[in-house]
Amino acid sequence: MPRDERQAVWVRDELLHLLSVSGTLAGLAVTVVAVMHSFGSVDAAATTAIDDLFAVCALIFLLCTYGIFAALRLQPSRFARLLVRVIDGAFLVGLTLMTAAAFLMVYTVW
Repeated sequence: MPRDERQAVWVRDELLHLLSVSGTLAGLAVTVVAVMHSFGSVDAAATTAIDDLFAVCALIFLLCTYGIFAALRLQPSRFARLLVRVIDGAFLVGLTLMTAAAFLMVYTVW
């Protein structure tokens, strides 16, 4: 198998894994927003900020999911490679933001 073909298969596998994880994390972020809504009376300012962070995370992961669907449909091209890099970056930003929001949640709400 030529090197370019192996790399295309690897990128496709990576995108399929990210698709599953992005969908799961988007659902998890929405669930946390719903749970934080029930804790609204504990510390309203912190709860609202954490809600907002998790809502942004859910949006980022949803956009990653849409981008992954688009990247899987594209033929290997320069634009497809750029889209994959954008998806990877957005996923890492969403994951980092979600981790920061979780730390805030643990240390301010509970």
